[in-house]
Amino acid sequence: MVEQVRVVDRLTIKTIEPDPRNADLLAGAHLLGFESVEAIEVADIYFVEGPIDQAARLRLEQVLVDPLLQQGCWGAPPCGGIETALLPGVTDSVAATLLTAAAALGCAVTNAATGRRFEVSGSLDAPTLTSLATRLCSNAVIERVAIGVIEPVFAHATTAAPVEHIDLRDLTDEQLQALNRERGMALDPAELRIIAGHFSRLGRSPTDVELETLAQTWSEHCSHKTFRATITLPDGSTRRPLLTQLRDATDAIDASFVRSAFVGNAGIVSYTPGVTIALKAETHNHPSAIEPFGGANTGVGGVIRDVMGAAHHPIATTDVLCFGPADLPHDDVPPGVIHPRLVREGVVAGVADYGNKIGLPTVAGAVLYDPGFTANPLVFCGCIGVAAERAPLGGPYAGDLVVVLGGRAGRDGLRGATFSSATMDATTGDVAGASVQIGDPITEKLLIDLLAESHGLYSA
Repeated sequence: MVEQVRVVDRLTIKTIEPDPRNADLLAGAHLLGFESVEAIEVADIYFVEGPIDQAARLRLEQVLVDPLLQQGCWGAPPCGGIETALLPGVTDSVAATLLTAAAALGCAVTNAATGRRFEVSGSLDAPTLTSLATRLCSNAVIERVAIGVIEPVFAHATTAAPVEHIDLRDLTDEQLQALNRERGMALDPAELRIIAGHFSRLGRSPTDVELETLAQTWSEHCSHKTFRATITLPDGSTRRPLLTQLRDATDAIDASFVRSAFVGNAGIVSYTPGVTIALKAETHNHPSAIEPFGGANTGVGGVIRDVMGAAHHPIATTDVLCFGPADLPHDDVPPGVIHPRLVREGVVAGVADYGNKIGLPTVAGAVLYDPGFTANPLVFCGCIGVAAERAPLGGPYAGDLVVVLGGRAGRDGLRGATFSSATMDATTGDVAGASVQIGDPITEKLLIDLLAESHGLYSA
């Protein structure tokens, strides 16, 4: 049997004029104490697998390289530099789009991946260059890094893992807590005992999927336990849950323009006769603290999704961002925490990237600084949608079919709800890094266009 030869090529793309990212990288290097760095130039890398000829290369260049602003070079560079690429299993939405484009162009590309290259100028020894690569040029949560040329890893199909049964019988509270920590479920002792008792009465052990589903559904992120909890004051007196107070106040005001509140995916209000707008905002704090770009990126994507879930067409986004001091001395940054300036740059880039790729402007927002946000930035993402006024969707109904729409799922984002519900510490990025999902704005843009023409075809 003859083994098939793997054919992999790469296209490195640099801007003709200085890339705006270069100045940010240089400032970041100096902020982290790398004063000997004189310049950093960044380039984007596209890896393609398949037997492509020179004609196919030229066709790919036409869609990847803007000849007015960029220049592309095929093949690996001679040596030096720092290169990064996504970890195996992490969603690479740009590569997926490249595969679609290659197929449309008739190019025989079977796999694709993306990366970045950093060319550093200055007097740096090998250990310093490695430190720069890991602390500034890459994020270990989602990326791998190499000094020199990096080899691509393509997303190939994998075999599904076998179902795991978790034996909860006769576990003590301490053992349940150990399991809780091991699986990152972020449940409290009472909840763990309820789950163990339930499956004990059923006479069987839960599967891993059942246990993870309960942890996600009961998480603070999904069930808002803090907002639903009775408030106990220092003097021992109690107050109704905050969510109850908000609902009661809304009902008491009884504003005529409110069409829907506290139900569904987004609030709906009347805007002008015959037109309603949907409003949704949520936080993406924990994800943005450990992977600023991805955390903010998917925060925007999530609220756009929710506005679509309320049968409205997204037209704009908003954001309120809270960071630690941008000029905080590096020695004052707590262990395991990304410097506030780098968090700010990543979050702002993540918000801009998602909105720009979909074509939605950011029409309102604010940026606030306070030392209290150093370890836990606040990232409030919002979206506004519009629709012709009509009766709210009433489903689902018996007999309805469920249609799942969206992009290909990766290994990123798993346990995101439970991770977002846990208390952060210096180890959070190490143990929960993969819980930050990678956004896919191109697919969501296609979904927006699809649903814009689909009113009346779905009931929930």
